[in-house]
Amino acid sequence: MTLWSLLGACLLAACTSGAQAAEKRHDAAQVAAESWLKVIDEGKYAMSWAQAARLFRDNLSRSQWQQMVNRMRAPLGVFVSRKLKSREYAEGKMRGAPDGQYVVLKYETVFRGKPAAIELVVSMVDIDGAWRVSAYGIRSAEAEADCRKGLAKTQDCSP
Repeated sequence: MTLWSLLGACLLAACTSGAQAAEKRHDAAQVAAESWLKVIDEGKYAMSWAQAARLFRDNLSRSQWQQMVNRMRAPLGVFVSRKLKSREYAEGKMRGAPDGQYVVLKYETVFRGKPAAIELVVSMVDIDGAWRVSAYGIRSAEAEADCRKGLAKTQDCSP
């Protein structure tokens, strides 16, 4: 084996290892998000608050969260289905959040009263090293399309 072949093999192994590590992060963040979403889908809003990241709980009381999520979800009706649309890793600062490791997940979600919604879930590595949800929101598929096209005027397009 030549030196160049050996270097190429080592580089390929390093890239593969890095890609596998990134995939594991994405997977762990997604598992945490979907587990948390299941709790919300069951209407257990207080429990979802208790299972959220410390950052989430420090910025929103249990009562505030229960009122907020009820206002978001009640008009949509019963949860029907959810499909992962995208997941994106971000390290460092996110708007309004401290330095950390984050994965932004977007789901195409169907509710009985809203057949085309986009759920945004941000998972982060919490202070104990576990992935937990630090942000959640819902917007219509139309608003999401406007955000992608840069047409949104009043809609906040950040996760």
